[in-house]
Amino acid sequence: MPRTPDPAVRVALIEQAAAMLVAREPVTLRALAGRVGTSTMAVYTHFDGMPGLWAAVRQEGFARLARGLAEVSPSDDPVRDLAALGAAYAANAVENPALYRAMFDAAADLPDPGAAGAGFALLVDAAQRAVDAGRFVDADPTAVATRFWASGHGVLLLVLSGVLPDDALDEHSPALATAVFTAAGDDPERCAASVRLGWARS
Repeated sequence: MPRTPDPAVRVALIEQAAAMLVAREPVTLRALAGRVGTSTMAVYTHFDGMPGLWAAVRQEGFARLARGLAEVSPSDDPVRDLAALGAAYAANAVENPALYRAMFDAAADLPDPGAAGAGFALLVDAAQRAVDAGRFVDADPTAVATRFWASGHGVLLLVLSGVLPDDALDEHSPALATAVFTAAGDDPERCAASVRLGWARS
């Protein structure tokens, strides 16, 4: 009777592959299996080979991000919600730094391509609600979401790569968010208060 594939081994292979990739270590079947303490056959059992593994690494990164963003409940303050989504995005990256960096390696196709845009769609939705509420004036929600995401992603990569210290994330990200949102038309003081409320990370 064939053994049921162990989900824990699958996750371990994904996380170890991402860590080796970020560390610029050669990711071979033998090296990866040795690090995880399993056989090389496990890569075929769970992923049908290395190409499937790389796709799974990216997919897992987006899946964990989606779970983190799903914990942000919409409120009656869409600007606060945007900041809260940014904080959840940052928390996911800090908790899963190797997977976060591997998410953006487009060399491997995603089994579920829609997962890559799901988080961004939440930003666009919150920005649209800010327009509808009169917080953003004559602003393109997609453009606002893009600027917010790009600025946050830049700070995160600098922190994760050690160029900036860890505390730079909480020091600069709210200020960048406030700058993006006020440029979209929000009142500076009201915007700063909403961002502070949304960015409060435990």
